[in-house]
Amino acid sequence: MVLNQFALQEVSYEQLKTELNQLGFTTSLNTAVKSLWRQWLLKSMPECRTMSARLAKLTNILAYPGVDLKEFLIDDTPISAETFYVVGLQLLKFTWHVDFEWNNILDKAERLGIKLITGDYSDPIVLQKAWYNLLLTHTKFGVTLLDDLASRGFYQNLSITKPFFINGKAQAVFDTDQLIREVVYVETDVDTDGDDCLDLIKVEIVRPGETNDGLRIPSLFTASPYNQGINREVGNKAMHDVNQLLTRKNPDNLSYEDIRFKPDQDKVIHDKREVKGESEVAEETFGREASYALNDYFLARGFAAVYSAGIGTLDSDGIQTCGSIEQTQAMVSVIEWLNGKRRAFTNRTDQIEIKAGWSNGSVAMTGRSYLGTLATAAATTGVEGLKTIIPEAAISNWYQYYRDNGLVIAPGGYPGEDADVLAKETFSRQKAAGDYLHIKHFFDESQAQMVRDQDRDSGSYNTFWDERNYLPHIGNIKAPVLIVHGLNDWNVKPRQAYQLWQGLKNVDVPQKIILHQGQHIYIHNMPSFDYLDIVNGWISHYLYGLENGIVDHLPDVIYQTNHFEETWEALPEWGSQRKQRYQLGHESLTVEGVVSEFSEQTFNDQLTKKEFDIYKKDAKAWLNDLYHEESPLKKHRYFAKTAPLTEAIQINGAPIVKLKVASSQNIGMLTVRLVDFKKAKRLKKNPTTISLHGLQLGYHWRDESLAEFRFDTPSDYQLISIGHLNLQNRHNPWSADELVAGEAVDVELELQPTIYRLNDGHELGLIITGTDFEYTVRGNQAIAYTISLAESSLQLPLENLTIKDSFGPLAPEFDQ
Repeated sequence: MVLNQFALQEVSYEQLKTELNQLGFTTSLNTAVKSLWRQWLLKSMPECRTMSARLAKLTNILAYPGVDLKEFLIDDTPISAETFYVVGLQLLKFTWHVDFEWNNILDKAERLGIKLITGDYSDPIVLQKAWYNLLLTHTKFGVTLLDDLASRGFYQNLSITKPFFINGKAQAVFDTDQLIREVVYVETDVDTDGDDCLDLIKVEIVRPGETNDGLRIPSLFTASPYNQGINREVGNKAMHDVNQLLTRKNPDNLSYEDIRFKPDQDKVIHDKREVKGESEVAEETFGREASYALNDYFLARGFAAVYSAGIGTLDSDGIQTCGSIEQTQAMVSVIEWLNGKRRAFTNRTDQIEIKAGWSNGSVAMTGRSYLGTLATAAATTGVEGLKTIIPEAAISNWYQYYRDNGLVIAPGGYPGEDADVLAKETFSRQKAAGDYLHIKHFFDESQAQMVRDQDRDSGSYNTFWDERNYLPHIGNIKAPVLIVHGLNDWNVKPRQAYQLWQGLKNVDVPQKIILHQGQHIYIHNMPSFDYLDIVNGWISHYLYGLENGIVDHLPDVIYQTNHFEETWEALPEWGSQRKQRYQLGHESLTVEGVVSEFSEQTFNDQLTKKEFDIYKKDAKAWLNDLYHEESPLKKHRYFAKTAPLTEAIQINGAPIVKLKVASSQNIGMLTVRLVDFKKAKRLKKNPTTISLHGLQLGYHWRDESLAEFRFDTPSDYQLISIGHLNLQNRHNPWSADELVAGEAVDVELELQPTIYRLNDGHELGLIITGTDFEYTVRGNQAIAYTISLAESSLQLPLENLTIKDSFGPLAPEFDQ
């Protein structure tokens, strides 16, 4: 195992000493060093109620070969760095003879990722520094040693002021047995169900009991349309048929201004409800919220967890609109209530107002996918009180989720889904039959309009999609942004994070990004990476105003490497300025300057009926054949590779493919895949569970299973990046270009951005097809595409590699 701790900060000796004393670890320089360490060790057994029990625990710990810790602490042998870290590794739950041995113990500890303190361990200051760092080092089970002590009851008999911070991070000192759960109904400024009343939305709150005694705390708000349940069966029935023809568009000269979304300035704004009374106590509670483990982790640390499914969901007013401005405005209303700028009521009928008197007005938005999407949307309004957002796998442009460059494109794994399908699926008002009775007709009419507006026929960018594109409004963002995204997320593809990241460079707010090698997943439960500590330092700073230096301390880009397990590295930027150009040839990619002897290459998109019927039922079979050189698809694609690389390269950014291509018809589409070829072990795209219930989130509190990215069995290839384009939208997604059958046109296609390393011996491959059985419509039309090779190229943004070998021996060999 390797620990990657980016959030562990060096502090002054004075701060270190103060924090150790606050924790009850005395820093007296008049106490013998060995006696001091003994006191600290005995205090680190909070589950033991008697001295006898603590001393018995010492016998379970090895001090050095042949001597246990109890024996060591009473003999005359001085503390050495070796003994300290042998004991330290055991406290961190590493196993003797499995994870480490006595030989080269310091080297082994360092290679495990532990920051060693050098010096003479008979010096109490050296020992204090080493102990402080050890407390803040991750155990084998995903939390720091101090967090582990907290989950065992360390803080139960410690007199401290709440909230409590160590190393700039909030500690788990709040009593989760006394949590308050309450429901309020926030009044929005929108009326999406046409009843001439402002929509009320249900909000569930979980907050520490200490807030009833006057403590004011910040909130982690998760806006989740899934929170009150979903209509899975309804969504499945609403899926669109993707076995459709690609249709021709009439050429036009539309400008962006022609389709730009303009809010309705004449829209009637309804009067707010009359307040008929006030209450300090909510009327409604709940048993268990549809929680997010990150929020659970912070409930023990002095943050409230706030959840709302928003308009069109169970116990709320309105209808589902899938990313519209009304959905954003409704979620912003919750922030405004937490910030004291908006009203909420104890129920939906009596108009009894209730305030968030426990809130300090500071809010962070958290969550993955649709949840993180709404965090980005809310931030683009510049709403007061939103201090930061942490969008994970979030959409920044809905068009690029359901469309791309003039084509209807499915989110990975969901062919046939569209905005209307997601709206139906998340319209959980349908679950309350009586409520649904009154809203069904209006919702059905709105859905029919949504189907027309989203326009699956053309796939072009229009006003519907512009309303759901948050990127033009990035300049309004005032909240610092911590982006988290998967480089192999083919559902919410990496471009969604990349474009937000690039756009924020022109906005005066701090921004950081974390990129992992997974798909559409959370990453808070990986013991090799200190994600929880990073977020802790980040929100402790922005929500509590703690001056902890975390913004300057964290690298701008943290990414997980694809060539080792448990290895995370830092970069100053996502998107390298160094470019390498490759010339397209007949079955070959060569470095710039080598001219292909073949002038052009043609492939036909149409399959036999038998082949088409097989592939449309099993896209995986199509993919498998696509990636193999000898394949039934050989005449239905362009397939080229480099010679085996003589040295490693690392792509950092968005590859660009430039083609001169002709279609045999006046319609056409292209799918471009960038592929790593060589039989090798590669990381799985979903983490492997390594310990059920292994991640403890607090004392007598919830837990989470631990997981890590592990190498899979050797495979022949891996997709690096992908891109799609309608040849009639080669200049922009809203304006249809003319396409003349047989006439070559110039195309420049930016593929999905990535950070990806190919080791020496690997081959870089480029595959171009028309139809993509995973993502596009599938019409099996008789279209032949001809690529002019000499005028076509691939451009890669390459990172200057500094080969790090410090983790190599701990990871399985990359190639087989």
